[in-house]
Formats: sequence, C-alpha cells, structure tokens
Amino acid sequence: MQIYLARNNQQAGPYTLEQLNQMLASQQVLLTDLVWHQGMTEWKALGELTQGQLVYMPAGYTAPTAFESNQTVTTPSNTYAQPQAVQELTSLASIPKRVLAKIVDLLLWIPATFILTAFFSPSEKTQFANLNEQFMQAVMTPNADPNVLQALQTQMVEMFPNQAWIAMFAYLFIMLFIQAYLIAKSGQSIGKKITKIKIVDAETSQPVNLMRGFTLRSVLFIFLNFLSMPLSVIIDSVFIFGKKRQTLHDKLAKTKVINQ
Repeated sequence: MQIYLARNNQQAGPYTLEQLNQMLASQQVLLTDLVWHQGMTEWKALGELTQGQLVYMPAGYTAPTAFESNQTVTTPSNTYAQPQAVQELTSLASIPKRVLAKIVDLLLWIPATFILTAFFSPSEKTQFANLNEQFMQAVMTPNADPNVLQALQTQMVEMFPNQAWIAMFAYLFIMLFIQAYLIAKSGQSIGKKITKIKIVDAETSQPVNLMRGFTLRSVLFIFLNFLSMPLSVIIDSVFIFGKKRQTLHDKLAKTKVINQ
C-alpha cells in the first residue's frame, strides 16, 4: 500500500504502512495531517481514520476510478492532485531555534560548578571568594605571571572536598543519562523539547539511534571541546549555514534538525 501525506499545502510520499506508523509513533506525522491512499475518495485527517489512536490499521480498499485517472480531489479547505513526487513533509529548524536549544542545554551544566562550593563552611566560602578575586585580577593584569595564575588555581582546586567532586560527577552523569534517554526516545534533548525541534536522519527524516543521535553528535564533541575550545565550536557551528543547516556533528552523524 502506498500512502501519501499532506501538511501546509505540501505533499509527501509514498510511504508504506509500516513507515507511516513509525512516523506517527515518533510524532513526525501528526493526527491533523491529511492522508490519502488507494481506496479513499478524498483526503482526510489521519486522526479521523485512526480514531485518535497513534496507529493506523486500514481495512482493504479498492482504488476508485477518479484516482486512477489522476483526477484532482477537492476538500473543503484544500485542493490536491494525487502526489507524483516525494516532497519534504518536515521543515528544517531555524538557526535561532537551534542556538536557543544549545544555550538551554549548556545552562543545564552550570549547577555542576555550584555543587563544588556547596560543601564549604562560611569561612571556606570567604577564603575561596578571595582566591577567586585574586585570580581574576591576575588574569586581567597585562603580562600576568603564569606561575602566579597556576598557584592560585591550584589552591582553589585543592579546597574542594572529595564529597564535592563525587556530587558534581554524579550530577553530570545523571544529566548525560537524561539527555541520552530523551534523544533516544524522541530525538530531542531538553533544549530541543523546549524549542520544539528534533534530530532525524538527514536523508529519510526518520528517527535515529542512540549512537548517532547522542554519542556522535554530543559525547564526541563534548570531548573535542574540552581539548580545543573555542576553535572546535567555531568550526562546528560554521557548517550550519549550509543548505541543510547541518553542523559538523550533524554531518558526522548524518543527521539534521527539523521542526517538531
């Protein structure tokens, strides 16, 4: 069975029934999308055919003569001809949306830095604040002595108790787990859920597995950013201005980001 879809005056297909149900389950296809296949006399909302369920199990249909002759079908609000070529049903996420999603995801890591100082006593907080002030003043000083900077930084790091390091790494692990789970389930990190965009395969617009959606796109580039920040971020981001708005990590994972 060949199934065609339409949304916002754009047609897509044909899809198999299995592909349709996969896209419906991942919310890439909506119940409000119009659908047509052989045996139907007009385009209908998918939710009308599924009775509000996220799976479509059609009975047997016989194609009407009108569609066999490629006749145009008119609905109350739209006029469509039987689709002949595959078109994009989804639209690429805008650059501002992607930037906002990235900012949200980055902000989620900030609490990890506060965890390190959460175990300080009042006197230790004062001591750490003084060291931090000295460090910032040294950084802003022209021709600052690297040895002084390193000594101040070492004193600050040595103040953190083991409990603080354990709590911080536990927070980072939990955040990574949550992000990985969400991306594996829906192709969306927390930031992408908020901005209503998602990661899909660059060619088929189908959901991608955890390896491509999270490990290649996120974990690998987190490691690279630690080694070569900010150069790696600049190189990665400049690719977004291409036709498919794919960053370097999108190209590596063969993914793209679309509107939900």
